[in-house]
Amino acid sequence: QVQLVESGGGLVQAGGSLRLSCAPSGSTFSINSMGWYRQAPGKQRELVAVVTSSGRTNYADSVKGRFTISGDNEKNMVSLQMNSLKPEDTAVYYCNIRAPTTAGWTVDYWGKGTLVTVSS
Repeated sequence: QVQLVESGGGLVQAGGSLRLSCAPSGSTFSINSMGWYRQAPGKQRELVAVVTSSGRTNYADSVKGRFTISGDNEKNMVSLQMNSLKPEDTAVYYCNIRAPTTAGWTVDYWGKGTLVTVSS
């Protein structure tokens, strides 16, 4: 069973920065993409940013220009640099890795989440 370990969450003032990191606790594996999602209280989980194995990135409109995702395919490590944080960025952030299976499907692995709180 793959376990993803996240780090870097915490409390920061508006305008500040945080860096989230995520890596599997065991051996590495082939991946399709790595990304970060977030879920604010009373809201559905939403995509924040994703990077594919080929290096293409995609961001939620609300974080474009402020957040930067980076990934290391060999180490299955993914980071999210968050700058100019706003109170509305407050949420639990989840790491995600999507990997291929031998049957031709894909499987999603999730971290347990790390809380980011931005005070005004």
